[in-house]
Amino acid sequence: MSTENALLTILTEKINNDTLVLPTLPAIALKIRKAADDPDINLNKMGDVIAQDPSLSARIIKIANSAYLGRSVKVNSISQAVTRIGLSQIKNISTALAMEQLFVSKNELVKDYIKKAWDSTVDVVAYTLAALQMYNAEKRSNLSLDTMTLAALVHNIGVLPILTEAERHEDVFANPTFLNVAMQKLSGPIGGKIMESWEFENTFKDVAENWRDLSVTKDKVSYLDFVRLGAVLAGSFASQKDAVINICQQKGIVKDVNALSSDEFMEMRDVAKLIFA
Repeated sequence: MSTENALLTILTEKINNDTLVLPTLPAIALKIRKAADDPDINLNKMGDVIAQDPSLSARIIKIANSAYLGRSVKVNSISQAVTRIGLSQIKNISTALAMEQLFVSKNELVKDYIKKAWDSTVDVVAYTLAALQMYNAEKRSNLSLDTMTLAALVHNIGVLPILTEAERHEDVFANPTFLNVAMQKLSGPIGGKIMESWEFENTFKDVAENWRDLSVTKDKVSYLDFVRLGAVLAGSFASQKDAVINICQQKGIVKDVNALSSDEFMEMRDVAKLIFA
């Protein structure tokens, strides 16, 4: 058996036996999501929860002041930032901002893969949000920016356990040849399992599990469509570019392909990317 097949076999068996070690959400993200689900939560209490993490607090204030929310008057406290963002959005936004903590490794090869995975994910988020904003400028959509942000961030989360397994057996598996194959073949089903273990809504599981599989389609415009479009524009789904663009045109997500390379669109992309700078 080749080393590549050995890794795939080990990972597949662990998936089937529910023994694959899945990443856990950062503690602060868990606290915020739990607080957001409390019917008695209010803006002040939520601000107190977020304030427990100074780094996240600073990023929440940054996003509250960003062009992402289209505001010009600056806020300078976490309570003001939470008020501006709102309880309905803070759950997903805070989770998204905490996600970077998962993309770490001590192994040099794996560290490089994880950095590339994070950088690619941020690019996908930026393009996805720009595409949604362009779409919303022409049509009223029930797709929210905060949900879209988190959906795009978790779309490729399934690569992390694969890289973790390679790190645990670096002398055998930490090899680019079969890491690429394993990530492409198994990141989808693993991503779905991670979303289940985190108890995320089906929207996120659907994206993490199916974004590579174009046979999975939705009748209505969905988060899955935008994540695929973002991945294509970011260059991480290049083999399916024509097919994805065609689907997006049929659904009315993209009217003019040239608009996707316009200065206005690129500016929206750059603004979105600054959220994670």
